[in-house]
Amino acid sequence: MRRLPDVVCISSIDWDFIWQSHQEIMSRLAADGHRVLFVENTGVRTPNFRDLARLRQRIRNWWRGTKGFREERPNLFVYSPLLLPGPYLRLSRWINRFLLVHALQRWMRATGFYRPIVWTFLPTPLARDLIAALDPQLTIYYCVDDLASSSPAARKIVPSEERLFAEADVVFVTSERLRQRAAQFTDRVHLFPSGVNLELFEDARQSAVEPPADVRALRRPVIGYVGGLHQWVDQDLLAAVAAGMPDATFVFVGPEQTDVAKLRRCPNVRLLGTRPHDELPRYVKAFDVGIVPYRLTEYTANVYPAKVNEYLAVGIPVVATELPEIRRFNAMHGDVVDVANDPQAFSRAIRSALQDSSPPEVERRIAVAHENSWTARVAGMSRLIDEALERRAATAQRWDETLRSVYRRARTRVAQVVTAVVAVYVIVFHTNLIWWMASPLKLSAPPTKADAIVVFAGGVGESGRAGGGAQERLKQAIDLYKGGYAPYLVFSSGYVYSFREAESMRALAIDQGVPASVIVLEERATNTYQNVRFTNDILSDHRWRRILLVSSPYHMRRAVLVWRKQAPDLEVVPTPVPQSQFYDHTRGASLEQVRGILQEYLAIFGYWRRGWL
Repeated sequence: MRRLPDVVCISSIDWDFIWQSHQEIMSRLAADGHRVLFVENTGVRTPNFRDLARLRQRIRNWWRGTKGFREERPNLFVYSPLLLPGPYLRLSRWINRFLLVHALQRWMRATGFYRPIVWTFLPTPLARDLIAALDPQLTIYYCVDDLASSSPAARKIVPSEERLFAEADVVFVTSERLRQRAAQFTDRVHLFPSGVNLELFEDARQSAVEPPADVRALRRPVIGYVGGLHQWVDQDLLAAVAAGMPDATFVFVGPEQTDVAKLRRCPNVRLLGTRPHDELPRYVKAFDVGIVPYRLTEYTANVYPAKVNEYLAVGIPVVATELPEIRRFNAMHGDVVDVANDPQAFSRAIRSALQDSSPPEVERRIAVAHENSWTARVAGMSRLIDEALERRAATAQRWDETLRSVYRRARTRVAQVVTAVVAVYVIVFHTNLIWWMASPLKLSAPPTKADAIVVFAGGVGESGRAGGGAQERLKQAIDLYKGGYAPYLVFSSGYVYSFREAESMRALAIDQGVPASVIVLEERATNTYQNVRFTNDILSDHRWRRILLVSSPYHMRRAVLVWRKQAPDLEVVPTPVPQSQFYDHTRGASLEQVRGILQEYLAIFGYWRRGWL
């Protein structure tokens, strides 16, 4: 007997949330023999204060399982992951991917899950990361909402969803608008609106059980709504309709997901809150009319209200606002839903529906619901999934073509990498681009009279070799001294190789005819910041307020910026080496020169981070 494929469901809601297509489909697959792991919502947007209750529930769910996993019913397991917030932050995504993948892989090894089908309701980057890591037999994306228009914070999901449309082996959608959008990226998209659990509603319709106690004594007629009271429910419309129909009672069965103060103020409105899913048919049967009072927005333009079929399954009339999917539903089933948008028209439609419960009309509504049962929906989906698995198996058997395709892709990637490397090499080493990028580092001004000439010797400097730049800097300083620009020389370097660098520079200067009495040494500094701080102490002691600064041409920007931050009252005239041997070039740059310039930019950034400039 062939074992049915295991299924990992990446859900956009939690298991204990309002019963929707997520729980319905996975429950049916589990009942048919598939082993199902239901991964609760990993997030479409960054959580806020209103999500604290959900967070507490998620923590409770994690603790009541084993490392977050629990068996909800035969063949159906639920995982309640604890993750970092920020679904679009790179660090959060990386950590969450690590946590999720390792937890799922350990659980799959423990339970013997093998190459499952991944059925995702979430198109987030994290969901796509998870799909890639699990290496599924097949990837199914069921797009049940236009998540991007649900909130401003969720709009970041668009690029990831578009990629998932293209990557998934099968795409299911719940509305025509969603189908049109998905069809821009794939030809594997199929329209499957939400269905109705006919078995559950048929039992309620045919049974003689009394209505629930909290609606039994209400004044009739009872106008009812089941589902979440969310931001898309038109409370202004409902308040006006309730005010215009004081003889009726308006009943809402479902959680309050937004502020419902407008409804609470209506004396003939009853908010009953959440009720168990298996009790909903009894409530719907107690209604005289079922309503779908949604606002007309970009989000609801993509919504197929599942509650329509639930109302019809017990034979009651339905009044709804003119959503695109309601129009399409009526076009398919012969205007079985009354449509109205403003309060007066909505009230008239309700009163008209109250007069329209003849046996033929009731039977027609029930027949429409039968056409939209979950049994039929899941059977249709399963056929398409089986076909996709057969195509995948046929493709896998043609291993020689697959292998050739892999090699072709590998050759293409290698060619792209080689082309990119060659292009970078030519641009960096055979054009003047690197010198154009380095030009902001250079600072130079004509020398003028000053109190002293300060030389930053540089240690190993940009060349990485001891004394590599000290001699040319010393020559520039001696030329300035002999030119009469300043009466004193200050050599700053704490670097020691064979001899102390500052002392070696003094000896060479004396050999060039500079009197020893005009030379001052600073021998502690090991970086530019210390060059500035220790030299400034010497300048302050001598009351010198204007200097000519000598260093490498591409080091001058950093040195002057540090001077300005650490000694803002000192006037610094940048007089770098006019022609640095290390940076000598005609066209292009050497690897050492590129490294030296890159190190300068990195050093500026590092100094800025430390507050040194």
